[in-house]
Amino acid sequence: MKNKSAYFKTDILSGMVVFLVALPLCLGIALASGAPLFAGIIAGVIGGIIVGFMSSSQLSVSGPAAGLTAIIVAAIGSLGDYQTFLAAVVLAGVLQILLGLAKAGTISNYFPSNVIEGMLAAIGVIIILKQLPHAVGYDVDNEGDFFFIEKDTGHNTFSALIDAVNYSHIGAIIITLISLAILIAFNKVTFLKNLKVVPGALVAVIAGIAINELFKSSGSTLAISQEHLVNLPVPQSFDDFLGQFSTPNFGAMMNPQVWIVALTIAIVASIETLLCIEASDKMDPLKRYTNTNTELFAQGTGNILSGLIGGIPMTSVIVRTSANINSGGRTKVATIAHGVFLLLAVVTIPTLLNKIPLASLAAILLMIGYKLASPTVFKHMWRYGQYQFVPFVVTVAAVVFTDLLKGVAIGLIVSIFYILRANLKLAYFFKKEEYHEGEEITIKLAQEVSFLNKAAIKQTLSHLPENSKVIIDASDSFYIDYDVLQLIRDFLSVGSQDKNIQVRITGFKEEYKMENALQHVTSH
Repeated sequence: MKNKSAYFKTDILSGMVVFLVALPLCLGIALASGAPLFAGIIAGVIGGIIVGFMSSSQLSVSGPAAGLTAIIVAAIGSLGDYQTFLAAVVLAGVLQILLGLAKAGTISNYFPSNVIEGMLAAIGVIIILKQLPHAVGYDVDNEGDFFFIEKDTGHNTFSALIDAVNYSHIGAIIITLISLAILIAFNKVTFLKNLKVVPGALVAVIAGIAINELFKSSGSTLAISQEHLVNLPVPQSFDDFLGQFSTPNFGAMMNPQVWIVALTIAIVASIETLLCIEASDKMDPLKRYTNTNTELFAQGTGNILSGLIGGIPMTSVIVRTSANINSGGRTKVATIAHGVFLLLAVVTIPTLLNKIPLASLAAILLMIGYKLASPTVFKHMWRYGQYQFVPFVVTVAAVVFTDLLKGVAIGLIVSIFYILRANLKLAYFFKKEEYHEGEEITIKLAQEVSFLNKAAIKQTLSHLPENSKVIIDASDSFYIDYDVLQLIRDFLSVGSQDKNIQVRITGFKEEYKMENALQHVTSH
């Protein structure tokens, strides 16, 4: 593995790409959450700089998450004011720190890879479906709204696509196509691919601004109006800037509703974070592993700081993390850099940022979506067979048509069903009609024999023919469940004698004390 400093230049460039992706998402998620727009920027900056620094993940990028928008809207409404909601955010951060200290992050080890792969592909599909309207200039839906049912319009993802055809804007389409052409060129043309001075995404955004300014200066009808550009709050004075920050109402801490909101945010944000961490580790080209307990501690710290100065809650986010990895980010320098860029840009050049067409940003996100949900991913999962492919494809569909957590939950249920089915099927079933008298039968146990295998092994032993010779081989087994060991002992002491079966056991660990069971077997 290279020294981390060797990745510094590519990490900075990747941080720039993630910044371009994060900016509209921070604003869009804040707007969809019913919070001040600047609250999304606060969460994005803290997620990049503070959580990025504290996290043990080299690739994960944190910030406002689409999955929390419905919770935030409901919480602000039920608590009555934004300052009381901020108290709940701070409290949620404290609860996340406690979860990290309690080592709750280890539950991520139990997310099946087919469900994680399905979640990533689904996010790719959602990004494509949600960005196509923005790509043609139909910007009714907020950036960062990844729900199938669009609560602001009452439409769903597919009806929005139909509306987009009717309300498309030629100028936006031109900018999208040119931006896509630039991004594809930077991915395919060798000279541009090896050009490590500027990322293709930045070139695409600059080109989008330049083209739209040209349209405006010429008085063309192709010019894109302000509602189809980035819409960052622009303070008119330093006092206006400071006025964008808020502080929590700690006096509301005795309100039970605040604790309920805090617990909800802590649980949902933690689950989404663990899902994203598991996904980012799977996508990591350097195959590193993240300490998920440290991640929960970092996320909790980030949410405490965000709540203290007026930001909305955050999680580790798949869209930003995918943008980071696909852009060449390899260490946490990229994550931190994106937070620094976000902070500097909103403080120094908000007016320039407000010239960025959403169509250019849609082009960047479309490329990210395609990489996550490319046909290659589906072919790859198909080759692994139905036990991997079916839970994968169910997860994809469930996430697309519901939301991240519900979709993953459905995928987990299907995956567990297939795990149980694989364990309960008769892997060692002995066909009596194919047995020739005098042949020796070998039953080789798997590496891990759990209680789920008990039914299959019991069925196998009961179907062994009379007067046969059997070897039960556990030489490859690292773990054998107590119930299975007891089943084999009963077979040795009773079942084998009833059918006059000669049994030899081999490979069992000493601590299983299987020799004691053999002592009771009468020699045949």
